[in-house]
Amino acid sequence: MAAMITRLAKRASAASPAGRCLISSEVNRHAPPHDAARFPTRGDPSERRVQWAFLGCPGVGKGTYASRLSSLLGVPHIATGDLVRDELASSGPLSSQLSDIVKQGQLVSDEIIINLLSKRLVAGEAKGELGFILDGFPRTIKQAEILEGVTDIDLVINLKLREDVLLEKCLGRRICNQCGGNFNVASIDIKAENGNPGMIMAPILPPANCMSKLITRSDDTEPVVKERLRIYNEMTQPVEEYYRRRGNLLEFNLPGGIPESWPKLLRALNLDDYEDKRSAAA
Repeated sequence: MAAMITRLAKRASAASPAGRCLISSEVNRHAPPHDAARFPTRGDPSERRVQWAFLGCPGVGKGTYASRLSSLLGVPHIATGDLVRDELASSGPLSSQLSDIVKQGQLVSDEIIINLLSKRLVAGEAKGELGFILDGFPRTIKQAEILEGVTDIDLVINLKLREDVLLEKCLGRRICNQCGGNFNVASIDIKAENGNPGMIMAPILPPANCMSKLITRSDDTEPVVKERLRIYNEMTQPVEEYYRRRGNLLEFNLPGGIPESWPKLLRALNLDDYEDKRSAAA
């Protein structure tokens, strides 16, 4: 498996015009749009590999934006949590070991996560996938270093959102106990003051038939959410610096909800024209 993954990483580097991307991009929400550094164009995204990873605090929306970019660019959205759940549901070699870990409430080890991710990347390479978008991984320096031995990451997109908004978003999360859908009842409307920009995030409400079936996650309480954010910041700041030193970290401050943030994220990635072309061709 190790040799197979090494060959995969070498092929990925050869397929990318820039190999390991050494471009530093930063998007500052306080700067006017034309001042924001943009991810440089490297040809039609459908004709090159995309090997990206998303970082961001719990509740920031990594899965939402990773999924949207996955659909736009035609590459898989890989969340390590999904890999674990898929393995648990299978009769694979790790399923019984994972089942014991989950039952005991323990964290899945880095070695198991990398094993699952490596198998997924090899399977994708065999199917001719043009890369991947990782969601929420790596989260520690150790994971970043292990991942570097498995595959190249061209770009790390670090989503940022002010902590008071993150807290409100997490406390507004709801799940339908019938269909399993995820929604958010928080209605965020922060006025601009003292030179700080305002922010509007509309709630993501369920259909009428789910409204009476909404439940709150047991860990979505203010003390627990604050502790999760504290731990995340403590563990992930070194990871941000790790990729910043390599010149492939793009820090994107979310200016609001999806309607406000999505077009600006595309612009930061130099993909706004690409979306327009795809829409016109559809």
